[in-house]
Amino acid sequence: MRRLTCSLLLLCFALSLRAQTTTDSVKTAVNQLFTAMLQSDSVALTNCFAPGAVLQTIVKDKQGVVGVKTEAISEFASSIGKLPKQAVDEQITFDVVKIDGDLAIAWTPYKLYFKQKFAHCGVNSFQLVRLAEGWKIQYIIDTRRKQGCE
Repeated sequence: MRRLTCSLLLLCFALSLRAQTTTDSVKTAVNQLFTAMLQSDSVALTNCFAPGAVLQTIVKDKQGVVGVKTEAISEFASSIGKLPKQAVDEQITFDVVKIDGDLAIAWTPYKLYFKQKFAHCGVNSFQLVRLAEGWKIQYIIDTRRKQGCE
């Protein structure tokens, strides 16, 4: 009985380490995006995304009507690549990370600074897929606001 208990404890410990490692690998994939942005590295930024990835932002027009703006990954990478290093600093926290097999989500509240000045805050919602080369971002949608950021 004692051996069975020890074996079960070891199995539970091993499974918890694997789950931790998977969660950490998802966080690493997300963090690579923000490192690439900070370094103004358009190639590294592009490599964070899966083929056919989608980048969207929830926007409001002057009348307060909500819409969704879609930006091509190539356009986003190109615009980041033209900036000086350290110009864009998006500081995130991981609120939620969930994983099911080769699908992961990450909910990351953020504050964005442009040239060391606060620009806006919001939340990123990431969908990631685990491909042969590792976790890649398939979809991001975010919110942006200037108030209620604390």
